[in-house]
Amino acid sequence: MLGLGTLTKKVFGTANDRKIKATRPLVEKINALEPEFEKLSDDGLKEKTEELAKRAMGGEPLDALLPEAFANCREAAKRALGLRAFDVQLMGGIFLHQGNISEMKTGEGKTLVATFPAYLNALTGEGVHIVTVNDYLAKRDSEWMSKVYGALGLTTGVVYPNQDPNEKKAAYACDITYSTNNELGFDYLRDNMKSELSEMFQRGHNFAVVDEVDSILIDEARTPLIISGPAQDRSDLYIAVDKLIPEIPEDGYDIDEKTRNVSFTDEGNEFLEEQLHARGLLEEGQSLYDPESTTVVHHVNQGLRAHKLFQKDKDYIVRNGDVVLIDEFTGRMMAGRRLSEGLHQAIEAKEGVDIKPENVTLASVTFQNYFRLYNKLSGMTGTAATEAEEFAQIYGLGVVEVPTNRGIARIDEDDKVYRTAGEKYKAIVDEIKAAHAKGQPVLVGTTSIEKSEMLSQLLTEADLTHNVLNARQHEQEAQIVGDAGKLGAITIATNMAGRGTDIKLGGNVEFKIMDAIAADPEGDPDAIRQKIEADHTVDEQAVKDAGGLFVLATERHESRRIDNQLRGRSGRQGDPGRSSFFLSLDDDLMRIFGSERLDKVLSTLGMKEGEAIIHPWVNKSLERAQAKVEGRNFDIRKQLLKFDDVMNDQRKVIFSQRREIMEAEDVSEITKDMRHQVIDDLVDQHLPPKSYADQWNSEGLYADVIQYLGVDMPVMAWADEEGVDQEVMRERIEDESDKAMAQKATQFGPDAMRQIEKQLLLQTIDGKWREHLLTLEHLRSVVGFRGYAQRDPLNEYKNESFQLFETMLDGLREDVTQKLAQIRPMTEEEQAAMVAQMQAQQEALKPDSADTGSAPDAAAAAEPPAAGFDEKDPSTWGNPGRNDTCPCGSGKKFKHCHGSY
Repeated sequence: MLGLGTLTKKVFGTANDRKIKATRPLVEKINALEPEFEKLSDDGLKEKTEELAKRAMGGEPLDALLPEAFANCREAAKRALGLRAFDVQLMGGIFLHQGNISEMKTGEGKTLVATFPAYLNALTGEGVHIVTVNDYLAKRDSEWMSKVYGALGLTTGVVYPNQDPNEKKAAYACDITYSTNNELGFDYLRDNMKSELSEMFQRGHNFAVVDEVDSILIDEARTPLIISGPAQDRSDLYIAVDKLIPEIPEDGYDIDEKTRNVSFTDEGNEFLEEQLHARGLLEEGQSLYDPESTTVVHHVNQGLRAHKLFQKDKDYIVRNGDVVLIDEFTGRMMAGRRLSEGLHQAIEAKEGVDIKPENVTLASVTFQNYFRLYNKLSGMTGTAATEAEEFAQIYGLGVVEVPTNRGIARIDEDDKVYRTAGEKYKAIVDEIKAAHAKGQPVLVGTTSIEKSEMLSQLLTEADLTHNVLNARQHEQEAQIVGDAGKLGAITIATNMAGRGTDIKLGGNVEFKIMDAIAADPEGDPDAIRQKIEADHTVDEQAVKDAGGLFVLATERHESRRIDNQLRGRSGRQGDPGRSSFFLSLDDDLMRIFGSERLDKVLSTLGMKEGEAIIHPWVNKSLERAQAKVEGRNFDIRKQLLKFDDVMNDQRKVIFSQRREIMEAEDVSEITKDMRHQVIDDLVDQHLPPKSYADQWNSEGLYADVIQYLGVDMPVMAWADEEGVDQEVMRERIEDESDKAMAQKATQFGPDAMRQIEKQLLLQTIDGKWREHLLTLEHLRSVVGFRGYAQRDPLNEYKNESFQLFETMLDGLREDVTQKLAQIRPMTEEEQAAMVAQMQAQQEALKPDSADTGSAPDAAAAAEPPAAGFDEKDPSTWGNPGRNDTCPCGSGKKFKHCHGSY
């Protein structure tokens, strides 16, 4: 009997079916236009683009232009690449334009699909970003698809790390820009640290198509992008805190060695507050629980951890005046590795060695918040349906499963469950042998590099020739994936997500042709192509006769999506194929989800060694276990995002304020408003509202006016005048300070003064924002403890971070006003000295200015690479510190050379 859900789907169809149906009239319109566009000349296609762009910029909706734009793009792709897009590819493009995720199976031509919505949305002239998972794919796809965009009269650019700034700026100015998610995020942060609009790379966030969207927006979205730099020297604070720690009584703190954590008791907190006041580390009247105290409390906590949890000669050693950490698993020294958030500095203070400044976050953003900047976002992948809820909640993206061009002929077998890992691997080797004997290519999926190597060893012992996919070399990787469909090929791969190269039965014909032409440069390329294509047809048929690609997975991943990605490599474009999962009760997923019960059941059934349990129920229970793990991971990401959203709102305010300042010709009104706000605060502080003149602190006001406004005014004499109230005092101070600033502007000259105000504003905002980020990091690390007091850590974080933001803005006004009050025109000698200093600083800040090899000292510093150093194998690079010389022999610091990879 059918369930109610199944019954209603049979009658009304699924939501996905209805979406597919809704696009059919559009696809028919595009197809009807095809004969008309086929008649156009090559120049006619470009003229059509100009006409469509004029209409788009004139306000005609893009939806109205879609049929003509897609028909034009299809014709251009047909001429430039020899590929005519199928109807399902047009559907995928329509869903992308609508701001959805198009779930398209492997081999359905996603790279071509992206050109349709990209072309349509580029007609507005605002630029389109196509995002890929690695630099190799960004360069490959931009090169390949630029032929299509070029035929349409559009420009294509590619953005990659360490690119020449002028080249990068030109790439962002193109109609279509290919890049990786990392480079886009970092460029966004770098742009918001620039001081001139002309230096910024990105020109807005109009529309993005994200390839392998699940990998980028879910898997990689756990880690934020951070740009860091050296912090100010806080040695005095570390030393002061270090002297205080030994005096804390034993009942003042609790140690939890299991979680390696320490916390203060109520007695400890009272003792601390008293001592911090006495030593001047906390201002009078300020308590440990005030938001302003966060940084001091954080450093006291780190000092306590350094003293009570980190033991000399066990957790670290002191060597040549440096604190060197010891790896708890291997007992080896980890030179160059440092503990974060001030903990390493606390240990340095404890040991009395030189305290090196900690790195501080200059700017950071999560991928979730970066990609939500786009006016419209879309994505493509083979597997998104299992994460549809997350895409909808976090990014507002719908997921649509696009039908395949040809029906899927792959056979998906039920999982085979063995009792032990040994039995499982023996069965896997036997299965590979059987498939290999009939020439069937096998793709073996593993969950870790370690397991890949172990399986590779077993296959070598069984005398089976095979390839192991190495994730380090993207170009080599494409070759290995391209060969995985050859007759009798065996390929072991750790993770098949985002590989970007199809496994074609019989091997990749284009790769074969390129290799043959390279081997015989004198030969006729057309003759070589014809011969190889004829041979390939025979090979392809032989593989099909052997059963197509066999995907054999050695265990279930904790995410169903990764399993589906692996499975989807077989059966592309209606090819035959099969997939099978081999599991054991020792696998991580089986072990976590009740393998003991299953083990008892299997023992009762009297299963013999080497026998497997095969049943659809096992598949179902495993899928439920995977769904639980996915749900838990989603909750963790959601919680992290809630905290980051608080900072994101503040980030947007600061970044938009910076941009306004950079765009403004004259910021004197902003600095004037800030100055008047500071005067309001000073008057309210020293001459409280509704108070009498004899209650005023006119001396304090006089001192603060000189400190913040740099003008000597007869404040006390004014306060003694008859009939003078707070408003009169405020107006007089404002008038005097305005006159002083006008006089200063005359001395400098109006243009110079405007420039000074703009740069000073930007520098002060950046400095305050950096300090604020550090305080928020410290607040994040201590706010979790509020849960013990039955208070919601997230609400506490929201409230306190808002208070800290307000405090930062007050400090910003005061700093800008004070700095402007203190500036004066320089003498010629001072100017010359400052120019020289700025030039030296700029040289030092250039990414690799002294390391490019053009400078004589860099050339002199270069030397032969260290013994055994292999450019392509990081395991041969040793373990140099970030500031040590790179072992490649370039003479650069490791962090600026191979350490930056």
